[in-house]
Amino acid sequence: MNLSKLKPAQGSRKDRKRVGRGPGSGWGKTAGRGSKGQLQGSGYSRKRGFEGGQMPLVRRIPKRGFTNIHREEIAIVNLDGLAKLRKEEIGPKEMAEHRLIQKATDRVKVLGRGDLAAAKTVRAHEFSASAVKKIEAKGGQAVVIGKD
Repeated sequence: MNLSKLKPAQGSRKDRKRVGRGPGSGWGKTAGRGSKGQLQGSGYSRKRGFEGGQMPLVRRIPKRGFTNIHREEIAIVNLDGLAKLRKEEIGPKEMAEHRLIQKATDRVKVLGRGDLAAAKTVRAHEFSASAVKKIEAKGGQAVVIGKD
């Protein structure tokens, strides 16, 4: 294969439509915009959600609830996910490496679904009561990490 001779597949690339270039082109005069009205001007750009002056849908429907701007996202990990890891010490870093959570910097809460096969030391920011009970029943430890 010669990289200098690479070309796109036949018919995959088309020239853009050049409008407003005279009557012979078929797209002259009004350039496909019709005549008169706010849509035909050169400076017009359609705003997202604009409905021609009618009250937009986003303003017509009732609003409910609120968004808490101080909310802290917590990544959830269950014991059945931790059971798959073959390490005795498991923290957020190991969970992120094995894709149980997205980032090692996430706050982690361990929940009690599933069981551990062996004793493990689990480090997380929060634990459910059932998770602590199951970890300690296998001879492991549930270590709470302080807030970063």
